[in-house]
Amino acid sequence: MTIKRIEAGKRMSQAVVHNGTVYLAGQVALEAPGKSVAEQTTAVLARIDRFLAEAGTDKTKLLSATIWLVDMSKFEEMNAVWDAWVAPGAAPARATVESKLAAPQFAVEIGVIAAL
Repeated sequence: MTIKRIEAGKRMSQAVVHNGTVYLAGQVALEAPGKSVAEQTTAVLARIDRFLAEAGTDKTKLLSATIWLVDMSKFEEMNAVWDAWVAPGAAPARATVESKLAAPQFAVEIGVIAAL
């Protein structure tokens, strides 16, 4: 059994690859803290693209996504960016929930699972 960990730290890995599946940790906009939900979503999706590429896959192979929003009134703002990013015909199973996040400067967090 082979397990590949990407950017593994003491507490967590940013991605784990096992048995043909890539599991990403929830990603936040480290490059755009405190910005609008649209700007944070754009930054988060760029991080997801980067980690998927490092794992050897891409957004066309998404299986599922979980999105956490601090304020559900920003759902359409986030969706506008998501809809422009998701590959046509390759939308994953998805859930979006309202939740507090680990730090107040973050408004959106997204975690995905993808096939290799």
